[in-house]
Amino acid sequence: MIDGHMYEPYGPPSVESRPATRNYTIESLDTGLRLMQLFLVQHTVTVSEAAGRLGVGRSTAHRVLSTLEGRDFAVRDPSGRGYEAGPELLRLGRPAGLGPTVRERVGAVLDDAVRRTAETVESAALVEDLVLVTDGRASTQPVRVGLETDRVRPAHATAAGKVLLSRLTAEQVCALYPQERLPAVTSRTLVSRSALLAELAEVRELGRAFSRGEWVPGLYAVAVPLTGAGRRDRLALSASSPADRGSDAALAERAGQLRQAALTAGAAG
Repeated sequence: MIDGHMYEPYGPPSVESRPATRNYTIESLDTGLRLMQLFLVQHTVTVSEAAGRLGVGRSTAHRVLSTLEGRDFAVRDPSGRGYEAGPELLRLGRPAGLGPTVRERVGAVLDDAVRRTAETVESAALVEDLVLVTDGRASTQPVRVGLETDRVRPAHATAAGKVLLSRLTAEQVCALYPQERLPAVTSRTLVSRSALLAELAEVRELGRAFSRGEWVPGLYAVAVPLTGAGRRDRLALSASSPADRGSDAALAERAGQLRQAALTAGAAG
């Protein structure tokens, strides 16, 4: 069994004021957007914390939080002393297409994919620069990759992540990775944005992505697009194996098997 690890996002989004690019910037809207960013890095935000972090008065922070609460982007925390992310903000941050109908259809793909490949298979969605494993099926082979659903992994270090990133424009990828240096997860991880962009161009051309020990040493994977036309509802289908069953020829063969599984259920993207 090859064990994985839980990885958190690499750094919190900045909530500092940015120079206005247009002279008609709406200051209250800018404050509200920066306040929503705070909910991405803090479980609870009080009026005082919001005022201090955003550099505004307490009354302004209170009005903006109340406005967000009125639109369900924020809710009072159980203590009543602060605010938490509301259902609308959570909905926007969650990949679309994860409802029961889609899960049932993708589940049929996973059942077929694990039969075809005999390896652990997963479906995954892109959430900023991470991939969220939404569902999967474990291999029954004695030596196999462990299945971990509802976990996030760095997109640039996984086959599923690279497939999903390849469906973005170069400009969108650069927005997710504003720095040239990328975090190294293992000694084999791509550590430059330039190298990632070059590999994504190849992934677009071939319609599949490989990962060879870039996420976990000794774990080799291949992924193909699964479903979804829009950025938020796209999914990838991957198969993972120990390195001794992960030659390029084996990975390429599994890519074909994954495509067949997706086509059989009519879920190919």
